[in-house]
Parts: sequence; structure tokens; C-alpha cells
Amino acid sequence: MDSERELRFYKLYEQLASLTQNSNDKPDIPRIEKILNEIAAMFRLSKGVTNYYRSPVEEMRGDGETMISYDTGEEGAPVHTVRCVNKLMSITTMTVYMTDKVEPLTEEEMFKVDLVMRTVVIYVCRNRLQIMAEKLAFYDDMGFKNIRTFFRYLTWNGHQGDFNGKAAVNYNLRHFAVVNENYGRAGGDTALFNHYKFVEKIVGDSGIVVRLGGDAFVCICDQNDLPDLLDYLNESIVVVDKEGRTVRLSCCAGVFCIPDGYTVSVPNDIMGKIMHAYQVARNSGQGNIVFFSDMLMSDKERSRRIQSIFPEALLNNEFVVFYQPKINIDTGEIRGAEALCRWFHEGKIVPPMEFIPVLEETNEICKLDYYMLDKVCGHIRKWLDEGRQAVRVSVNLSRRHMINPELLKELIEIIDRHNVPHEYIEIELTETTTDVEFKDLKRVVVGLQEQNICTSVDDFGMGYSSLNLIRVVPWNVIKVDKIFLPLDGESQDSTRSVMFKYVVAMANELGLECIVEGVETPAQLELLRQNGCHMAQGYLFDKPLPQLEFEKRLDMGKYTV
Repeated sequence: MDSERELRFYKLYEQLASLTQNSNDKPDIPRIEKILNEIAAMFRLSKGVTNYYRSPVEEMRGDGETMISYDTGEEGAPVHTVRCVNKLMSITTMTVYMTDKVEPLTEEEMFKVDLVMRTVVIYVCRNRLQIMAEKLAFYDDMGFKNIRTFFRYLTWNGHQGDFNGKAAVNYNLRHFAVVNENYGRAGGDTALFNHYKFVEKIVGDSGIVVRLGGDAFVCICDQNDLPDLLDYLNESIVVVDKEGRTVRLSCCAGVFCIPDGYTVSVPNDIMGKIMHAYQVARNSGQGNIVFFSDMLMSDKERSRRIQSIFPEALLNNEFVVFYQPKINIDTGEIRGAEALCRWFHEGKIVPPMEFIPVLEETNEICKLDYYMLDKVCGHIRKWLDEGRQAVRVSVNLSRRHMINPELLKELIEIIDRHNVPHEYIEIELTETTTDVEFKDLKRVVVGLQEQNICTSVDDFGMGYSSLNLIRVVPWNVIKVDKIFLPLDGESQDSTRSVMFKYVVAMANELGLECIVEGVETPAQLELLRQNGCHMAQGYLFDKPLPQLEFEKRLDMGKYTV
């Protein structure tokens, strides 16, 4: 190889090495290819082929990515191959070809060709490794951008004014477990993907949408696009399979309209605001979409205070059981009661709506539920020991318990510790438990019934899939929410009257005990009789009563009906 050619080679190789070794810059692919073409021609090569395989199995199958770096179009035979395996067991190979019409490579030429090939292979291997690392770090196993991508986006755009005119949104798809239940995991994944792609389309290149996990997402968009985004989140129809079947989705969302000039000190700053607004939307009944505000911040501070004083309050027995009787409307007999929690703190009563939703945000609600069950069992044991006619008491259980594999064991341990016959306990679960897997709910209900513990679904008719709930889960009791109870003077043909009639009829037909809560007037009581409902709970008979007052009602035995 003459000195001029050799000088030209090393000059080209120096340029190639410089272009391929700086991993921080975006590679100049056209220039790299131009250099490789010139080197290949210099050494009489007819073709250069690079293959990348993500795993040895992919290499064996020949399913990798193929890149042609140089090709004269003439058939040739392979003359040299270089292979590189990285730490993640991905494999890069490069093979060069020559025709039999040209002079074979000399030993010195082979050394130079091998040097270039190894440089290219190492570059491709490192480049693909970076791509894989990026994917593993910033995308989840379904290919959605993840929370690290969101935090990186916030960090890169965290200077004053970068978020002018932007809004951040944290949201969950409501009752998505029902989609998985009805269409299978594949259908659920398809629905998630189609939903995500449409949100990406609304957000566009000026924003970002990432998946936090499950059916939870967070995004940033232009405030001009926010109305379209919230319309879509409020209600949308997405395809779930290749047959074109669709499902209707809605969301709970927290929104923060970022003020002009806002500086992101830490990524969690924005995240904390939209997550808090989302929790309010999810738990407070203020609507499916809640905007962050200073007022919410004061609510958040109050929530923090409740969470901080709760453990000591529980230890000091500040939570007291009140009982609201359940009445057989045919005889007036007290046939049961619901245990309701009242919190007396520093001489004042804390309304349940101020502390129950706060405790529902954490597993602290589970401690309160166990506390209530323990107190109820202690009272029932007392009534039995005193010779009173004890009744079955329903105790509310949060949906937070559904993920606890030891739930059944822990409930029964509390009941048996007080030596209370199981038939005196009823576990009441609200219909909002449809946002957990039905199989978990069914497991708990069946397990309780095997122990002769009654189960009831509270607020029936309020949830997303009421009929599916009673189809899948074998309840003992349906508690019909008072919103279905017609008002005095309401027409029998009204929607509410018709729905009430058929909910009660359905319960009776299925052999389920049916009780209506919120009964307040004699006319409503008569309506229950006309429709074959025999159990009622409400202010017409009694408000929730302290233990001693309720014991007087037990001694009384029955109400006048």
C-alpha cells in the first residue's frame, strides 16, 4: 500500500473514529456512510453488512436488524467477519465481501479492514446499547413513556417561562378493571394503547404524556388544547380489539394550569399539585375533574394534620361507635344495625367527611376499620353476656383491604377474640370496590360466607357496573342507595320510581336480602311495602345513636310502624 493511499486511509479512519467515539453528540450518519464507502472502495470490497441482534436466540433465528454500509451490487463472497457481544447479551456482527475479479486482501490490508470493522461494530454495539438503556430507563414494559421520562422533561424545561401557557394533568381511567374483566387482558392493553395514542395526538409535540402504571397517566399540554383533552378524558370511546368492538372510558383528573413565569424548583413540585387535585377528584365527590388551587392547598394541610394526629387519636380511643337501627317494616322489630364511626377530638366532633376520605388515601383507613370491628365485637359480647337480644351489626370495610392476602384471617381473629358468634357480624363493602379486581372481591366475600359471616354491598346502584357486581360476587344483602328512593308525591312512572321497583324486585328474585337506607317519611315507608321490601334504615326510625342509646332501643325491642 503506497504512502499516499496509506496517508489517505489513516486520515479517513481518524475522521471515522472521531465521529463514532463521541457518544454525547447526535451521530452524523451520512458522513459516516460516506467515509465507509470510500474505505470500502479503497480495499476493493463489494459489500459491507452489519447485523444487530438483541439476544443470542434472535441471532440463531436470524431475526435481527440488518444494515448495509456499502454495496456495489456485484455478487461476492465473505472474506472477514467481526463479532461483538455486550453486557446485555446483545450481539453485533459485521461481514465484508469481495468478488473473485479483484486482488485478495494482503495481510496489511486485512489488518486495516479489521480495524475499521471493529470500530464500526463497537460503535453500533454502543449505540444500540444506549438505545436499549434509554428504552429500559424511560419506557415501561408496554412501550409507554414512564415517570422518569416525565421528570426528565420537567428538568429540561424547568427554567422560568418554559411552561408559560402550559397545563399539567394527572388522571386515572375509571373502573378499568371492568374492561379487563369483559374483554380480557389483551383487550385492556389495546384500549390503553389506543387511549394513549389519542392523548398523544391532542398533546402534540409541544407537550408530553406518560404512564405512571396501570391505568394512571400524567401529561403536560398547551392550555389551548386543555378543553379538548378534558372533553376526551371526561368521556371517550376506544377500540378494544381487531373486530372493532369499543368501550366507553372516563377519568378522574387533577389539573394545574401553570402560571406564566413559573419555575420548577424540583420535578415533584408540579407532580405534587396535580396528584393532590386528582385525589380530591377521586375521593371528595366534587366532580371527575378538579383544578388545583390555593384552597386545595389548605385542604391538603388539613389532610396532613389529620394523618399526623390519627395514630394518637386511635390510641386514645377518640373514635366512637354509633349505631343506626335496621328495622323490619312489617313488624317494627330491630333486625340489625349499621356501625358508624364518630370522632370526638378536643371536645369537638370531626365530621366523617373530613377524615374518612383523608384516611382512605392511605392504609390508615384499614387500622380504623379493624378498630371499629374490635369495638363492635366487644359491644356484642357485652350484650350477649347481659342477656340482651343482640342483633347482626354491619361494619364497613374499605376497598383498601382488598389487596391484603391476610384479610380473612385478620377479620376472623378479631371476631373470635371476643368469642362472638359469626352470625352477628355483617361486613359491608361499598360498590366503589369495582375498581379493584372482581376476583379479589369475590375471594373475600366467599371466604367470609364460608365462616358464616354475612356480606352486603353498600350504595347499590351508585357504581359503574352494578349488575356485573352482583352477577360475579355472591352477596347476602343489597343496600339500595337513597338516590333510588322516590320523593314524596313523585309519580310512579318517574324514572326513579321505576328503577326502585325493579331493583327491589331483582333482589327478591335473586334471593338477596334487600334494605333501603335513607328512609325519612311515612310515604317512603309505604312505598317500600308496596314494592315488597321489608327492611329499612333511616331517620324515620332513628338517627345514628351512641352505644347507650342504642342499647335502650334493643331493650325496647321494636318500633311502632
